[in-house]
Amino acid sequence: MVDYVVLVNKKDQEIGTMEKMEAHQKGLLHRAFSVFILNSKGEMLIHRRALGKYHSPGLWTNTCCSHPRPNETVLDAANRRLDEEMGMGESLSEVVSFVYHHKFDNGLVEHEFDHILTGISDALPSINEDEVDSYKYMGIEELEQSMKQNPDDYSIWFKLAYPKLKAHLS
Repeated sequence: MVDYVVLVNKKDQEIGTMEKMEAHQKGLLHRAFSVFILNSKGEMLIHRRALGKYHSPGLWTNTCCSHPRPNETVLDAANRRLDEEMGMGESLSEVVSFVYHHKFDNGLVEHEFDHILTGISDALPSINEDEVDSYKYMGIEELEQSMKQNPDDYSIWFKLAYPKLKAHLS
């Protein structure tokens, strides 16, 4: 199945659709989302990307991230992918959004209008091994220390989105 992304302008207004890999090869701005699940102890659920991913394999990142399909809301897409990747169904709410641009060593480009969503859960995931290598709940202080000491272990969008989420939660 060919995946398509929704192309947007800097105001997140839809301007078309494109096959996902083509959009990443051309670096065109498209809609995306990042889900952050915290448990009742305030720990964040992060996962290590599967080693077979086309970019950022083996890096730690937020609970779930992806792109809405054409004619799919961000919330519906986030819930779909949270189930597909982590086997979880949580109540999510959008908290903030931002635009970022990053070129990877393999020539692909992330140029995304990223919607950040959060939810609370004490559930343990049932991971999709095509997407997720491993996962863990981490305390915020421990996570921030790890990100500071080992920044190359974390995905670029996680390092950009996390401070925006933290500012919103403060």
